[in-house]
Amino acid sequence: MTSFPSHADIVVVGGGIMGCSVAYHLAKLNKNVVLLERGQLTCGSTFHAAGLVGQLRSSATITELLGDSVALYDSLEEETGQATGWKMNGGLRLACNQERLTELKRQATTARSFGLEMHILSPQEAQDMWPLMTIHDVVGAAFLPTDGAASPTDVTMALAKGARMHGATLLENCPVTGVSIENGAVAGVQTAQGAIQCEVLVNCCGQWARAFGAMAGVNVPLVSIEHQFLVTEKFDVPRDLPTLRDPDRLTYYKEEAGGLIMGGYEPNPIPWAEQGIPDGFVFKLLESNFDQFQQLAELAMPRVPALETIGVRQLLNGPESFTPDGNFILGEAPEVQRYFVGAGFNAFGIAAAGGAGKALAAWIVDGEPPYDLWPVDIRRFGRPHQDTRWVRTRTQEMYAKHYTISWPFEEDDSGRPLRMSPLYEKLRTAGACFGEKLGWERPNWFAPEGVEPKDVYSFGRQNWFEHVAVEHQRTREAVSVFDQTSFAKFLVVGRDAEKALDWICAGDTRKPRGRLTYCQMLNSRGGIECDLTVTRLADDRFYIVTGTGFATHDLHWIRQGIPPGLNAHVVDVTSAYACIALMGPRSRAVLAAVTDADVSNEAFPFFTMQEIGVAGAPSMALRVTYVGELGWELHVPVEFATTVYDALLAAGQPHGIGPAGYRAIESLRLEKSYLVWGTDINPNHTPLEAGLGFAVKLKTDVDFLGRAALERQKKDGITKRLAGFTVDDPNAVLLGRETLYRDGERVGYLTTAGWGYTLQKNIGFGYVHHPGGATRDFLRSGSYELEIATERMPATLHLQPLYDPKMDRIKC
Repeated sequence: MTSFPSHADIVVVGGGIMGCSVAYHLAKLNKNVVLLERGQLTCGSTFHAAGLVGQLRSSATITELLGDSVALYDSLEEETGQATGWKMNGGLRLACNQERLTELKRQATTARSFGLEMHILSPQEAQDMWPLMTIHDVVGAAFLPTDGAASPTDVTMALAKGARMHGATLLENCPVTGVSIENGAVAGVQTAQGAIQCEVLVNCCGQWARAFGAMAGVNVPLVSIEHQFLVTEKFDVPRDLPTLRDPDRLTYYKEEAGGLIMGGYEPNPIPWAEQGIPDGFVFKLLESNFDQFQQLAELAMPRVPALETIGVRQLLNGPESFTPDGNFILGEAPEVQRYFVGAGFNAFGIAAAGGAGKALAAWIVDGEPPYDLWPVDIRRFGRPHQDTRWVRTRTQEMYAKHYTISWPFEEDDSGRPLRMSPLYEKLRTAGACFGEKLGWERPNWFAPEGVEPKDVYSFGRQNWFEHVAVEHQRTREAVSVFDQTSFAKFLVVGRDAEKALDWICAGDTRKPRGRLTYCQMLNSRGGIECDLTVTRLADDRFYIVTGTGFATHDLHWIRQGIPPGLNAHVVDVTSAYACIALMGPRSRAVLAAVTDADVSNEAFPFFTMQEIGVAGAPSMALRVTYVGELGWELHVPVEFATTVYDALLAAGQPHGIGPAGYRAIESLRLEKSYLVWGTDINPNHTPLEAGLGFAVKLKTDVDFLGRAALERQKKDGITKRLAGFTVDDPNAVLLGRETLYRDGERVGYLTTAGWGYTLQKNIGFGYVHHPGGATRDFLRSGSYELEIATERMPATLHLQPLYDPKMDRIKC
């Protein structure tokens, strides 16, 4: 009998499919791994999973991750000798109305953009593949041939066997009772059988992950929700039947032992274990709730008439973990160093676990994500997600929307309003239609008098289109005021603050007091981890501004990036300052009317900061823009925000001032080729590839994280380059992820896109890939098309901003 281990490189807690996948991949990377399971392997939610494996998601890298699951399941049985039940029978998705068909066509284009095969079928072609169903209401379908299904328990046991084959130790019936933290980092765990010292801890506890994380002060935003599916008796079901998703009827189907599994996502989900999961909940199910399931059964039986007569073996009710945005959770927790999480799989854990375990193992070993994992990064969460009640409220909305149409620009409704700027009521009175990000209420657009400030969703031009045009034009021709209080704001302080930023920032922040630096923070591969501005306030004090949704991520990246031994600290001051942006060619006249400071171009140049009085309020005025016009961001203590806002509106009346929202910012920044982190740029892209080489301090002798990678890339040349594209057809609607073709060959896809009101064109950005070198000459020599909802349209390449490329309007 093997003795109880006293030490491991890495301890994985949780013996479901995710924990076993992480242990398997870490062991293959020659790490000393111990997996601890409180009961037996698969005893949590893995054993009762349905086992569908789909791949297509809205993120290219998450689609790639799911593809890694498929590749692993394809080979795992041969490697381990353990059956997995994996069948690549493909997956069908139905459309029962034209809007759903449009969604499927856009998804098919997205699939092509990501290198995934997906076909649009007629109703009859779909029925030929799935003869058990009726198609009286079907208008079309999509088929993904590489989708499939697996046996959750068998796959997990195969991963466990593979982990042991590569040297991992898996211990069952060994609950973890405590976590040791020393100097803010994981040091070990305590169990009923003894203590284990370790350098890294991985929380793969499924729906127990939140409670287990709390033992170490780590927040894991997930909750349990009841999820039911029925298993029929055996009848005439082909064993090679594809999986079927019928979203308009809220249901899914999978062949199982000659019968069917049928489940779905009802609009009124039932939360479970609101006061905590009961002790001893091992290999247990909940009581079947036939009344709750009836709504799904009534939708399913017209689709599959055999369900009306065939016997039901079991109505299985098993709680599973779900998250507030429907994506799973990976990564290093921002609260504790070397504490990693892999949990919250929203009922697609079987589909994701193979690739997610591989990605998380690489993250642990390399100390940074192997590629862009932002959509599932635990650091996408923030202050609202500390409250379990808020998390549960939002998560129930996401569960209920699992099979609803995913509309462009769709906003979530639950748990609002939560975080509000001091200007919230003034903006609401002015007709603001608010969106929400990280709990913040943010004005997306303003409805004129007589128009309801409410989004009406569609795949065409939405109801706000003409109203945003007014805000856009006013900003270009006169002056607008934007409430950007939700910006994340940090101070980096200490006598070594400059040295710390030297290493963390790719841009040169060694500038005099009052100077701004636009810069990126890179990983060791040169990929962009943060995109922000740094303002020097004093020798030992810097002010950083970054995007609303990146507050937790960027704070953690900066904090962990400060080299050991330096006297430098980062402090989150987001809630201390409101940010009121005054933008447009008349902004100087408005600002001059409410301050005694000289705001002329000579006295207050572009990319500088001055501490000035504005209507009696102390303000850090940053002359910077994200809309491509003359303007200032006024960062004022929150208690002065309404005073400053009112004064600006009053002073701006002769100049045609008005409020504008984030939809106008989006169209304005597209025309100026300003980029968005998380889409246009992310850890997969370097500044050289993104056209941001001007912001990198390669001409200095200052070393920084990622410099070596950029120098190699500069020497060897780049194989992808970001470019702009326009489509002349005004009826086309670009949303991002449209497939990009050069001379008929697929070379990339659009990262973001939209309408430019000044230029009256569709505008998008995308990376053109060419293994032989993505030179400017190569890009210019091709002819381009974009595939939009499966249809190709001519596109025009642009290698400089379409609007004011020389920045004359900004620097005046």
